[in-house]
Amino acid sequence: MSYLKMNEEELLPVVMELNTLLADYHVYYQKLRSNHWNIIGENFFDLHEKFEALYNDAKIKIDEIAERILTLRYHPMSKLEDYLKTAHINENKPIKTDQDMVEDTLNDHKILLSQMSNVIEKAEKVSDEGTMDLIGAYIRQLEKSSWMLHAWSKTSSGSFKKRVVEAG
Repeated sequence: MSYLKMNEEELLPVVMELNTLLADYHVYYQKLRSNHWNIIGENFFDLHEKFEALYNDAKIKIDEIAERILTLRYHPMSKLEDYLKTAHINENKPIKTDQDMVEDTLNDHKILLSQMSNVIEKAEKVSDEGTMDLIGAYIRQLEKSSWMLHAWSKTSSGSFKKRVVEAG
């Protein structure tokens, strides 16, 4: 007897997108570790800690994504070779400036957010509420991390235009 109230065969597109997200997160995780190890300069302390926090968060998400795939009664991708073939996030050189590390991380966030949207789209088609809930929370968290990194990369608060939303 299945504990799922969904047709397992209809879940295959969701699982495929989750496996792609899993691959993306593995490459992203390793790039963050590389940044953590290789950061130098005046922003060392801030970014060393930030990259560690980001890779620790990614490690948790990797486990949760794999467990969601298992919950859906499929097996998660688990070979490094497959991650590198499947991921939309690419490896790159480990030695970069702090600004380049942050910019590269923000670009990876765009890729992750796009893949999360793909997962949500497939999950909505089969009413997979569990996957939509999991990934929806990831989107909110990653958008906030992206905002913070983007704010760090600016030279002053004067670079933002003030936007006021008035009730009306």
